[in-house]
Amino acid sequence: MINKKIEQELNKQLNRELFSAYLYLSMAAYFESENLRGFAHWMKVQAKEEITHAMKFFDYIIERGAKVLLEKIDIPKISWNSVFEVFKDAYEHETKITNFIYEILNLSKNERDYATESFLKWFVEEQVEEEAQTLEIVQKLEKIKDSFTTLLILDHHLGKREE
Repeated sequence: MINKKIEQELNKQLNRELFSAYLYLSMAAYFESENLRGFAHWMKVQAKEEITHAMKFFDYIIERGAKVLLEKIDIPKISWNSVFEVFKDAYEHETKITNFIYEILNLSKNERDYATESFLKWFVEEQVEEEAQTLEIVQKLEKIKDSFTTLLILDHHLGKREE
């Protein structure tokens, strides 16, 4: 049986991952409204990844004999001023998620829950990738500035992201 504090934190993270999917779908909808289908595709793939992450928490909570608690999902932001702003928000969101993962990892170490500590190591590595890929796009967008042609090239490139 899992420690109640850890169970609560794992459930919070499960719901954060579901919110992440919701946020990325909102970003995809924004890009669709701007006729930037490559960026939209990238965000849709990201949303699917977040659902996969949520399901890992879902399955782990159940596997440990605990109860899954699905909470109300907040309405995500729906409008941005630029492609850069969207990806900047995505990067900032990923860094927040990383910090939440670290908090749960620290709790599992303090509570001597080695199984949860082991489980979370995958997420630590995943967050390195998540932050790196969004930061790379932010940095490219910073260099592009107002070049619409270059923006369309990046849109085309991101539209090729594999699921």
